[in-house]
Amino acid sequence: MKTLLIEDKAYIRKALLNLLQLIDSEVEVIGECESVKEAVIVANACKPELIFLDINLLDGTAFNFLEQTKNLTFKVIFITAYEEFALQALKIGAVDYILKPVDVEDLRVALQKVKSLPIAEQQKQIKTVKEVWNNEDSKLILSLHDSFQVVDLNELLYCESDKGYTTFYCSDGKKYLASKTLKEFENQLIAANFIRPHQSYMVNLNFIDKYEKSGVIYLKNGKKIPVSSRKKEPFLTSFFKWHKK
Repeated sequence: MKTLLIEDKAYIRKALLNLLQLIDSEVEVIGECESVKEAVIVANACKPELIFLDINLLDGTAFNFLEQTKNLTFKVIFITAYEEFALQALKIGAVDYILKPVDVEDLRVALQKVKSLPIAEQQKQIKTVKEVWNNEDSKLILSLHDSFQVVDLNELLYCESDKGYTTFYCSDGKKYLASKTLKEFENQLIAANFIRPHQSYMVNLNFIDKYEKSGVIYLKNGKKIPVSSRKKEPFLTSFFKWHKK
């Protein structure tokens, strides 16, 4: 298999090359690249059958590269560090990936899987990963007991935290329990127009129906959310600013 290594760190490329030579004589590495620009030129010229593709490159991402080479037919094994969003996106897409530092057994398994997978099937998987990746700002990926759940933040009403767990309540009536504290989701939620009126709650400003001066938020579905005395002033500031838009 004509193989291209696209990874911005030279020592990882070298380690990967050594492992491939050790475990699979069918793999012929025809080139190494560290940027999207370089990789597009080499891939179009050499037409590889397999690409090891780092998620984050010097001048962009793996998906910038794939967009610019979408007419080529090659199989892909992604390379990623323990970067949470990237890893969860890959798992949801069910694509083959290996983690840094590269482990020889992980590499062997990924090679076996990708060789037996039809290109059309992998392209469908990669499309799923790309959609999740491109919607990072409006999507939240929850690690549940037996799955990864994608939640559309535009449809998320509120979150409630209790004893190290957080429950996510959606506008369609579904709810999901994640074994993480609310604090771990706070930054992404604030960026998506959520407010924290109480230590145990975060609320989507789009779904607030009214605020009672006694310290209670009413959501459009009738749910009541308390506002703590300590959070009242910053809540009202955000509330009035948002509803003047």
